[in-house]
Amino acid sequence: MRHLLLLFVLLLSTASLTHAQTHNFKIAKLKYNGGGDWYANKTSLPNLIKFCNQNLNMNIAAEEAVVEVGSPELFSYPFVHMTGHGNVIFSDAEAQNLRNYLLSGGFLHIDDNYGLDKFIRKEMKKVFPEYELVELPFDHPIYSQKYNFSSGLPKVHEHDSKPPQGFGIIHEGRLVCFYTYETDLGNGWEDREIHNDPEQIRQQALRMGANILTFALVHSE
Repeated sequence: MRHLLLLFVLLLSTASLTHAQTHNFKIAKLKYNGGGDWYANKTSLPNLIKFCNQNLNMNIAAEEAVVEVGSPELFSYPFVHMTGHGNVIFSDAEAQNLRNYLLSGGFLHIDDNYGLDKFIRKEMKKVFPEYELVELPFDHPIYSQKYNFSSGLPKVHEHDSKPPQGFGIIHEGRLVCFYTYETDLGNGWEDREIHNDPEQIRQQALRMGANILTFALVHSE
């Protein structure tokens, strides 16, 4: 699986996005242990996929896969999304598998659905003990792929009166993990009737999600 992921990433990094869009592929949601609701936001990824296929001419399979942190199947997906509200536990073997996946060209997007922060920071230290999650500047290219977010992440839901922040883990100059905090992007991707968010907010969330996915596919190498 690792070799398949490396081949996939090589194709993306040596071709234009338009060329890459002709290849059907799947993205996945990360299933983890610890009791946290990894399965939250059931409509978010399908809606993001639909948005990207319609507006960016991508060719992503309509339904996301579900993949466990320690599974060799992790290497089958160029983009993996993680969310939830509660506890997260990575075993040593799972942390090593996730590390190998990210170093091999994979990309992890973590979206705090409120309450995940204190758990995921500790667990990502198991994956990359040598790195810190660092806040990305607003001129980072992840904020200006297809859509321009010159002030950083949009604010979807208010929780603690904190500004939204985007953190990253960078290995040898490559962003391998992007962590969105105090924004609730995934809630913004969900069906409108679930949270009754204004359509303008939903569109901002979807556009930022499209930027993240585009960045992951084009800049992984």
